[in-house]
Amino acid sequence: MGRIVAFAYGLVSYAIFFATFLYAVGFVGNFVPQGMDAPPVSPLGTSLLINLGLLGLFALQHSVMARPAFKRVWTRVVPEPVERSTYVLASSLALIVLFWQWRPLGGVVWDIQSPAGRAAMYAAFAFGWGLVLVTTFLINHFDLFGLRQVWLHLQSPWRRLQRPPMSGGWMISAHSAGRSAKATARLSVSLAAPSSSKAT
Repeated sequence: MGRIVAFAYGLVSYAIFFATFLYAVGFVGNFVPQGMDAPPVSPLGTSLLINLGLLGLFALQHSVMARPAFKRVWTRVVPEPVERSTYVLASSLALIVLFWQWRPLGGVVWDIQSPAGRAAMYAAFAFGWGLVLVTTFLINHFDLFGLRQVWLHLQSPWRRLQRPPMSGGWMISAHSAGRSAKATARLSVSLAAPSSSKAT
């Protein structure tokens, strides 16, 4: 893969990631038409199985592709400078499929009616997502999401940095069963991910 092509690939992968990240905020916060807590469209059992499959797909991709053993095999197929961009793109695509096929579960865990309480919860929600973004810059945002690798590939050898743990903004005034399920699954993925993995 040529250096210019690799750089363009990295830019496109990053753009898709950033759009997916912004949509994720809207999806979790129910700021988009078909958010996480939209009205149920299928029986609870069917919705639960579909959602578990979608979460499992994301967990499998997100964890397996981050492991050194997988990377050693994968970089025989994908050029090393674009390996991280490919990981980011795959993660984004897995999330896009999740957003597309998510089945709302219905049910209410809590629902804060007080205006002050709702404002406080949305402030915590915004803080949580902002913290995710700020944390990436504290380490190396552009390395984490593959841009630095393809940029340095245009000029000189590139280096690796350890990726940070990811968190999410789950604080919101109305908390559903579906939201609880996804938060639990995301925590499980974070705990299962190898702490020694490197961002490349």
